[in-house]
Amino acid sequence: MDFIMQNWVTILIVIIVITWIVSIYNKLISYKTQYQNGFEQISVQLKRRLDLIGNLVDAAKKYMEHEKETLMAVTQARSGLLNATQIAEKNPGDASAMATLASSQVALESAMGGFNLKMEDYPELKASENMMQLSEEMTTTENRIAAARQGYNDLVQKFNEYKKSFPNVVFSGMFGFGVDAQNLEFSESIEQLNEAPKDLFK
Repeated sequence: MDFIMQNWVTILIVIIVITWIVSIYNKLISYKTQYQNGFEQISVQLKRRLDLIGNLVDAAKKYMEHEKETLMAVTQARSGLLNATQIAEKNPGDASAMATLASSQVALESAMGGFNLKMEDYPELKASENMMQLSEEMTTTENRIAAARQGYNDLVQKFNEYKKSFPNVVFSGMFGFGVDAQNLEFSESIEQLNEAPKDLFK
């Protein structure tokens, strides 16, 4: 009888341990899925902003016929950020992908800075109804990007803290979660990218 009881106790302990380990794995999966979904929200807004910048360039072409180099710089930087965003979508949280996205953001910011300086020479363009509407839409989009980026970074921190806490850290590497997820950071806050264009329409 004691032998049977010992066996049941052993089986029960094994079941409890397995259930506990499975719960750690499931939570790691859940937290990873959460920050991946968080990045999708950033991606949606980044692409919307890039569409708006494309519309901005199209509208400017009618006025800035002699500024082809400036317009081309914006177009190329816009394309670079789009490609970086698509790469990051495939592996959100990857350090290399996040770094490429950040550097592409800086390139676009620089190109937009040159564009904004040239815009000063075209008051009719600045005052056009189309440009006013684009400015308003871009302001809204920047606010959404800022909120989505903060949400994503919070979820990344939540994932990293959970997997590095004890005893989860013992199993996270075994389950393939050894590498930390990377925040999305920029040298300047992403919502400042179009600060100059917004000022132009005041």
